[in-house]
Amino acid sequence: MNPKELYYAIDNRVFERHPDYARGVVLAYGVANKPSPQELTGLLRAAEASVRERLNLETLAEHPRIASWREAYRAFGAKPGKFNPSMENMSRRVLRNDEIPSISTLVDIGNIVSLRHVIPVGGHAIDLVSQDIELRPATGSEEFVPFGSDQVENPLPGEIVFVEGNRVLTRRWTWRQANHTLVMPTTTALEFNVDGLPPVPKPEIEEACREVMDLVARFCGGRSRFEIITRENPKIRISESTPRLPGMNAGD
Repeated sequence: MNPKELYYAIDNRVFERHPDYARGVVLAYGVANKPSPQELTGLLRAAEASVRERLNLETLAEHPRIASWREAYRAFGAKPGKFNPSMENMSRRVLRNDEIPSISTLVDIGNIVSLRHVIPVGGHAIDLVSQDIELRPATGSEEFVPFGSDQVENPLPGEIVFVEGNRVLTRRWTWRQANHTLVMPTTTALEFNVDGLPPVPKPEIEEACREVMDLVARFCGGRSRFEIITRENPKIRISESTPRLPGMNAGD
């Protein structure tokens, strides 16, 4: 990871619209992102089975954990149904009896915890990051190169984006990731975003972060910790060797 001291923040304008929003951030360093062993893919299949037991395809959009994200998307101009949060897309796939493909240990871990809790969980390789990162409304001048493409897009003004400087890492909050920070076999440091909008309580976000940490330690090694970013605690350090800012929430 870049030795420069780096920060991760959420713009207050996000909290003005969603005051009870909480984003858990699991930071993992010195990890090995290998192909998933049978034990981990078994956990992925079990998470899929739990979705089929709890959710129904016909009423999925009405589920409180899905509906809250649809409303959040609608608030910044994204039409629900056309642009869905990541865990809704995964749940729909599972409820159509399609398996989520096993990609790698780190990617599979995020998908397992996302399906278990029906919350967005996404990872970014921070060994590729050289500037501070932030979740904020877009100006419209930012640049986004989506996964699997080389075409540059610009987000709509006011759209919630996850950025490094002027480079978009994720469009529409939890919708689609860019090429830049994809978790690859060479990734050794990453952060997982674990998102909670009401009715998901903050203690469950903390629980999900601990599940991510436990699975990373079990299957990828390395060192990890987590922080919870909230309206009261909007900024954290993501550098491994630096102490926490005064008033930070420690999750480890």
